[in-house]
Amino acid sequence: MFVFDEAHRKVHVPEDRRLVAILRRRYIIWILIFVAVPIALAWLQVFLFGSHSAPVAGITASGPNGVGRGFPVWIRWTHFANLFFLFLIMRSGISILMDHPRLYWNNNCTPGSDWLRFTPIDVPKDRMWTAKDDARYISPLIALPGYRHTPGMGRSWHFVTDYGFILVGIIYVAMLFVSGQWPRLVPTSWAIIPYAWQTFVQYATLHFPTEPNGFYAYNALQQLSYFGVVFIMAPASVLTGIAMSPAIDNAFPWYPRIFGGRQGARSIHFLLLCGYFAFTIVHVSLVFSTGALRNFNHIVLGTDDTRSLGLILGCAGLVIVFVSWIIAYVVAWKYPRFIQRLHRLLIFPLERWMRSSARFDPAERYTRDDVSPYFWANGKMPVSDEWKRLVADDFRAYRLRVSGCVGTPIDLSLAEIRSLAHDQHVSLHHCIQGWSGIAQWGGISMQRLIALVKPWPSARVVEFISYGEGTFGGVYYDTQRIEDVMKPECLLAYEMNDAALPLAHGAPLRLRVENQLGFKMVKWIREIRFVESEKLLGQGHGGVNEDQEYFDLLPYI
Repeated sequence: MFVFDEAHRKVHVPEDRRLVAILRRRYIIWILIFVAVPIALAWLQVFLFGSHSAPVAGITASGPNGVGRGFPVWIRWTHFANLFFLFLIMRSGISILMDHPRLYWNNNCTPGSDWLRFTPIDVPKDRMWTAKDDARYISPLIALPGYRHTPGMGRSWHFVTDYGFILVGIIYVAMLFVSGQWPRLVPTSWAIIPYAWQTFVQYATLHFPTEPNGFYAYNALQQLSYFGVVFIMAPASVLTGIAMSPAIDNAFPWYPRIFGGRQGARSIHFLLLCGYFAFTIVHVSLVFSTGALRNFNHIVLGTDDTRSLGLILGCAGLVIVFVSWIIAYVVAWKYPRFIQRLHRLLIFPLERWMRSSARFDPAERYTRDDVSPYFWANGKMPVSDEWKRLVADDFRAYRLRVSGCVGTPIDLSLAEIRSLAHDQHVSLHHCIQGWSGIAQWGGISMQRLIALVKPWPSARVVEFISYGEGTFGGVYYDTQRIEDVMKPECLLAYEMNDAALPLAHGAPLRLRVENQLGFKMVKWIREIRFVESEKLLGQGHGGVNEDQEYFDLLPYI
């Protein structure tokens, strides 16, 4: 296992490592009904009418009717590649989930409204409890990169492997239709429904059906299962992932509503992960129980015989997958900057297009009635003596300095800022950890501030410096492109829900950039500077979280 220094060990390897799954009672009841009712009906059918073999002829026969038989090399290699990428995606997804180990069907994320949680802790009401406090430890044996509070590296692994998963899927589906192999997976008759039910009855009542030779055909239940995974679950995973993008949600608010909102999409995304896991267990179990030698030869060698070579090579392939997990673990903790840069390289063309296109300007429309009853606090509260003096004086001595590559530097008190403008909007906040919340923000738009200071043409980046600190120390700062701070609804907020901005949420000033994730919206702002490039600041990656925790530079997705 990786050895951390003391600062990182306190964050990544806490003393409390309890991990439990707590599902609300009504969902347990529904799951029992969903599982028990079909099984009970299957047994009732057998009791009343007896067990009959499930017909398979005419369902997926591929050899006799002229469609290419067997498993050509492109099926065999995409099958292995899919396994390789899918497990990396699942493991990185679990790591991301543990940073906010609660799932909801509402965008408010109010504690107690979660339908499933992976933490034994009820959110304390007698003290401040941030979203970072709520994150749970997860073993790197299960997740990638694992440990605690690693959403930056988890997201990089997730997006990098997403590209591989999607590319393999496109190749597989295209070849399925080009080669004429599509009848293996795509039903051509509604007769498959009763056939699949009859097959299920036999499995459920332990009267295992006579299996067709998988080299030529699948039984009806298999075909529906494979069709569901390839043509329903995989696209749904991509679509629900997109629905968690702050840029997409703000520009096209109708889209996440298809899935019940941002949190509904997150919950469905998780359920799809569970579906992949369950499918893998059942699939592998049946491969071994219905003739491992022949089945492995089908998918590894493309032959229909019972030699042991296919099983040997198949097991070697599984060893390669396992070794890849070890390599991924080493890379995640020894060379995290490489994965961050690879992520940036792959996603940058898409993010640059989103930044430059007016169609991705924030357009969400919420009202004051939509405001969440609870809004998670996050980040490390400032502890400096300067900050404490400002708080004690109710920020009357606070001054915001805006300088750098500007024609007119300014130095304003909080009262002067309030007198300049009062812009206001209600928006949905997207945290990189996974939670969300709706609030009304009031302040001065960055467009107005930029008009006052008149940046030089060479100023392409705006640095926001906080009184707070990063997770591992150092001054918290982050950067924004000029194009983003000029977007509609980007403002310096001094109010939240018609009241002065609370200390926990960034008083006296915090940034709101509604097309990005929350870590980019610096709280407790001390100073703003216009600079030529983010590479001139800190370690050159765009912010303290980007420097220390390998977060995204442009987190539109």
